[in-house]
Amino acid sequence: MQPVTAQEVMEKAQEYHVKFVRLQFTDIQGSFKNIAVTVEELARALQSKVGFDSAVLEGQYGSRQRDVFLKPDPVTFQVFPWRPREGAVARLICDVVDAAGRPYPGCVRSKLRESLQVFAKTELDLTVGAEIEFFLFHTDQQGRPLPQPHDSGGICDLTPIDLGENARRDMVLTLEEMGFQIVASHHENAPGQHEIVLREESPLSMADKIATFKFVVRTIAQRHGLHASFMPKPLAKHSGSGMALNLCLWRQDANVLDDPAGPYGLSSLAGGFIAGITDHASAITAVANPLVNSYKRLGNSELDRVLKGWSEGNRNSMMRVPARRGQDTRLILRSPDATCNPYLTLSLIMQAALKGIEEKLPLPVSLDEDVTLDRVPRNLGEALEALSQDRFARQVLGDHIYERYMEIKRQEWDEFHYDVHPWELARYLTNY
Repeated sequence: MQPVTAQEVMEKAQEYHVKFVRLQFTDIQGSFKNIAVTVEELARALQSKVGFDSAVLEGQYGSRQRDVFLKPDPVTFQVFPWRPREGAVARLICDVVDAAGRPYPGCVRSKLRESLQVFAKTELDLTVGAEIEFFLFHTDQQGRPLPQPHDSGGICDLTPIDLGENARRDMVLTLEEMGFQIVASHHENAPGQHEIVLREESPLSMADKIATFKFVVRTIAQRHGLHASFMPKPLAKHSGSGMALNLCLWRQDANVLDDPAGPYGLSSLAGGFIAGITDHASAITAVANPLVNSYKRLGNSELDRVLKGWSEGNRNSMMRVPARRGQDTRLILRSPDATCNPYLTLSLIMQAALKGIEEKLPLPVSLDEDVTLDRVPRNLGEALEALSQDRFARQVLGDHIYERYMEIKRQEWDEFHYDVHPWELARYLTNY
């Protein structure tokens, strides 16, 4: 991607009659946030002079609050296509810096930049694609979501069974207008469930696009009178929504995962890549699957059960290697869901894979042959415990992000246990 200067951003804003610019950033939990400025303040914003309280980034109010500043990335300038052309609205995705302009330790985008710098020393290039699933639900008269899927369609169904086809088409067209490369889109297994596939890009660009994707899909769904949800398991008796990541490794435009003479047609680099992720799979899961609800998808039914390891044919494995080889060789990490923080998730994946490559770890036994069938963590509590025991994962995240993330997620896990759930009332209220 070609560099873009601040001056070019100013010129584009004038050319497209932009009136407001949303300075967007992602907090530690993975929520997309923004501060809007008028175009008259754009020059000041591009000089990293728009400040806010670090509590917005970290969710922590009190003595640890700091003044931090948004540092827009000019290459991310984009005019929203659904807004009026006169008085248009644009966006810039931002890093977060301190008063001296240094990366703030709680900035997740800067954390991914660090991982990219580590990876760049190897002269290897990683590209990432995403297969993102979501549900479309009806809303009430106030626009609040109802737990009622928009249709009763199934995998790859068409209109009239797939009632979300028009909304999904508008999502794809809007995303393409914003520079996304869309590979495919279709109705998924469950009622009201859909999937849109994004073509591979650099990890930073893909993390930006995943964050933007959720924002755009929700916006277009709302314009159709629907609610788009990325909740991993909203329907108890149907498949949940994941975000499979397609991972390709290159050196000078050659796919280095492929080796016709290697086991399963995979290179030694592919073996180390897979082994590194497998070794840290439980800790990665705590970030790639961050909600209590994530684990209703990961391990509690034959539909969704996810096993730690890799395979060619076992669809329950967390990693799969599709049959096609050569330049098309890729690894599919199937376990993440779209509620994760994409910047932190990709940081962990990249550095775990690189660790396996540098340590020359051998390709683990395929789950097509291994009968031990070790599972990923069964719940958020198990995953957080695994993350707390994984020194390497903590080092990748950095103490600042690690400690705040653990604090937030442990509180969420405790709240889940303290609350009284409808299942308990239905099962116990009358009989005990």
